[in-house]
Amino acid sequence: MDAHARMMYLPDTMINWPWPRAINPHFEDVKVEVDAWFRDFKALGPESQEAFDKCDVARLSALIYPNVPREHLRIGCDLMYLYFIVDEYTDIENGAVTKEMVDIILDALHNPHKIRPEGECILGEMARQFWARAIQTASLPSQRHFLETFAVYLRGVVVQALDREQGHTHSMEDYLKVRRDTVGVKSSFPICEMGMELPDEIFYHPTIVELADCITEMCLIDNDMISYNREQATGDENHNLITAIMLELSLDRSGALAWAARYHAEIQKRFIDGVAKVPPWGPSVDVQVKEYLDKIAAWTRGNYCWSYESQRYLGARGPEIQQTRLVPLLPRVSLKTTSAVAKSPPYRSPGRNARVVQFVHLVVLQTGSYNGDDCNLTSSKVRPSISEIAKYTQIYPKTSTSKKTNAVRGLGTCKVSQTLLVTFSTAQLMIGGNHG
Repeated sequence: MDAHARMMYLPDTMINWPWPRAINPHFEDVKVEVDAWFRDFKALGPESQEAFDKCDVARLSALIYPNVPREHLRIGCDLMYLYFIVDEYTDIENGAVTKEMVDIILDALHNPHKIRPEGECILGEMARQFWARAIQTASLPSQRHFLETFAVYLRGVVVQALDREQGHTHSMEDYLKVRRDTVGVKSSFPICEMGMELPDEIFYHPTIVELADCITEMCLIDNDMISYNREQATGDENHNLITAIMLELSLDRSGALAWAARYHAEIQKRFIDGVAKVPPWGPSVDVQVKEYLDKIAAWTRGNYCWSYESQRYLGARGPEIQQTRLVPLLPRVSLKTTSAVAKSPPYRSPGRNARVVQFVHLVVLQTGSYNGDDCNLTSSKVRPSISEIAKYTQIYPKTSTSKKTNAVRGLGTCKVSQTLLVTFSTAQLMIGGNHG
């Protein structure tokens, strides 16, 4: 395979978007608070937490909510952390288990002052604390809109789990219908209106809903484009727009990415044209509507910028790739068996695909390249303890990898071409999914 075939061109979808990058001035202070809050839950083991920190979720919040006051930025940060952990906890579960988790979250949101049952999944207490803080400063309409849209998002997570369980591949139309919910964008918009009194007849007005749908689709296109590389590496690309385009329109990867970029441009135009057609509701309400639309327009710019500024998708090479638009294709991983850390609180096993994706991600980004097209993973069914995982976590070069090493006590051994051998723990390699 030549060097060109190993690269993926990532179109710049936001080059003409009128809303510029901005970051909330309270970012640094709120980041300290929310990071401490999240760590108190001990939802992840030490190595998983270290990998998770590279996502810089607080930065995402500060970029998508650049103009909200400090108290609402904190709520937005809490929500983004909740999204990421919901994604992490559900990404390997079947529909039934995912539904149980969703029911726990919904119960916590509707009963924020009720003590959660001992031994319950940590998602319940995270959701409860997030919402108990939010309702102290959020307007009543924004609270109602959040609970309604977040329930839709959670139902989408269950549908995604069922699709994954059944190996279902969607048509483009069906995929977009599901993805508009699972991407979690619509249920993030109520943060933008927490300081407003935006009535239902405006929030759910067909014109406003269509504009919100435009922003949602722009975000999911950007997310699916930038996450496709990791997902194709692990065979988890079925829940991705690029795959749906390739299958339905008989396009190769480059053609599908180009098609998605053109569709993105069409949606941008639809949004900008739609803003000019927003009906008047009276001077005082019109000011709030304009503020709300400006905030959700900034949301998609912030999401795009975070994709390159954090290490979630592109590691330390994000700024470089943002300039060159060239992404090294990750080698395809053949997953044979998996091991799992105990799933009960306080520690939770990373998702199957998440572990493998982050492993390949680390190999490529730490070495700067790879010399082969294939990567074979083997692992034991023995479940190591957290202390054992921490003990054996290491990344080291080898001069020869001609002989595969057997997995030891749940640790995977991966051979990348003939140049690098990485022994890794399931706890360390946890970043996965394509949300946010």
